[in-house]
Amino acid sequence: MTIRVLLADDHRVITDGLRSLIDGQADMQVVSLAANGMEAVRRTLDTKPDVVVIDQAMPGMTGTEAARIIRSRREATRVVILSMHSNPEYVQRALAAGANGYILKASAGDEVIAAIRTVHGGRRYLSPALNESLVDHMIDGMEDPLSRLSDRERQVLKLLAEGQPVVRIAEKLSLSRKTVETYRERMMEKLKLADLPALVKFALKQGIIALE
Repeated sequence: MTIRVLLADDHRVITDGLRSLIDGQADMQVVSLAANGMEAVRRTLDTKPDVVVIDQAMPGMTGTEAARIIRSRREATRVVILSMHSNPEYVQRALAAGANGYILKASAGDEVIAAIRTVHGGRRYLSPALNESLVDHMIDGMEDPLSRLSDRERQVLKLLAEGQPVVRIAEKLSLSRKTVETYRERMMEKLKLADLPALVKFALKQGIIALE
């Protein structure tokens, strides 16, 4: 049985290297490539791969947010996040979003092959450098703060954290300026944050936007 893989990374040198490695396996084949988060979601729905390997720092939509959408729309597809961040909160956020694996870019390569086989077999894969027991404890014992927000609130949060003005966000989401301001105030109330800088810091910490 051939494991069908979709690769998503905005750096062509990364996808070329991983594609060569994966296609060199007797039981794997890269069936599609994507250069941003939205494209990864679209191509996943079109090609129905068994496993998606996606970079966390994707243009327009983080790998974590793409994983959330992919897993909600196609549960059979497994998702592996490729990231330079070992912060437990990034790992927690990815797994809570539905990702089945999390690999550190510093230890990629053959580890990607192991991760693909592991998640395809129905198990979770984390880079050995990560403390899996700590992540398990965080997932079991801590509420995901983003679970307090609606899908629309997460959209507004992401755009605010990217530095987009309220007027532009209103236009982009076909909302009134007042509605966007209401979402902003409601999010700060739900998350117990005092101001917009605190909201931006929260978005960074939770992996809603990437540091790059």
